[in-house]
Amino acid sequence: MIDGHTKLAGVMGWPVEHSRSPMLHNHWCRAHDVNGAYVPLPTRPEHFEAALKGLAAAGFRGVNVTIPHKEAAMRACDSMTDTARRAGAVNTVRFENGQIIGDCTDGTGFCDNLTAHGVILSGRALILGAGGAARAVAAALLDRGCEVVVANRTMARAEAMVEALKGGEAVEWYDWPSLLPGCSLLVNATSLGMNGKVDIDWSAMLRQAGSSLCVTDIVYTPRETPLLKAAKAADLQTVDGLGMLIHQARAGFRSWFGVDPEADEATFNLLAASLR
Repeated sequence: MIDGHTKLAGVMGWPVEHSRSPMLHNHWCRAHDVNGAYVPLPTRPEHFEAALKGLAAAGFRGVNVTIPHKEAAMRACDSMTDTARRAGAVNTVRFENGQIIGDCTDGTGFCDNLTAHGVILSGRALILGAGGAARAVAAALLDRGCEVVVANRTMARAEAMVEALKGGEAVEWYDWPSLLPGCSLLVNATSLGMNGKVDIDWSAMLRQAGSSLCVTDIVYTPRETPLLKAAKAADLQTVDGLGMLIHQARAGFRSWFGVDPEADEATFNLLAASLR
């Protein structure tokens, strides 16, 4: 039952119908007996800042921010965590004492997901892509002491990301397969493979990989992307992107509802079923 004591949160995007966040957070509210509700908030870009301030004034605890509002959220926040500033994006906002406080949980969620799968975060990580998600992942890996190499189809974007992070190395796109023997982690942070589309001969690209390489994809539709399928065929460890979605959501839920939710089998099964 929603009543006068219900804690409110939601996700702002345009569009927002595709988001699995309402399903995830409301599942956790039920599982942890929290008097809370999490709702989709379709918000046109030109109305974003006014809507964000209105939600704070209306008593919401906070929101997630998704495409295309992450940069606008940075401008609208009164303050940001060091993590958000380093990642160059805000995906999680909490309202506290009239202040709008921004955070970025993508990189932490990515690392927590790998740790949950027994991956030791050390050595050299090769990241494909130089967009917002790639930067958040790179920042988190650098903060954990990893060496980071970034490959992007547009070299200038990779160089700009490395410069903004003040760490890592940018390489030409077609050079990255030759670097695999010295890497412990390969991260696909591009849209390649989304919806199962075979954009590239991943098997050929992975031929030089060492046996200890872990391959992960931030794409979770499908859970087994063409890259992960090729990596499994090569007997490499793989981690899909669904766990990142779940783990990045935990920090927001904790700050809004006061409970640390579990990334358990029931949660994975719920989201996996929705993706099918």
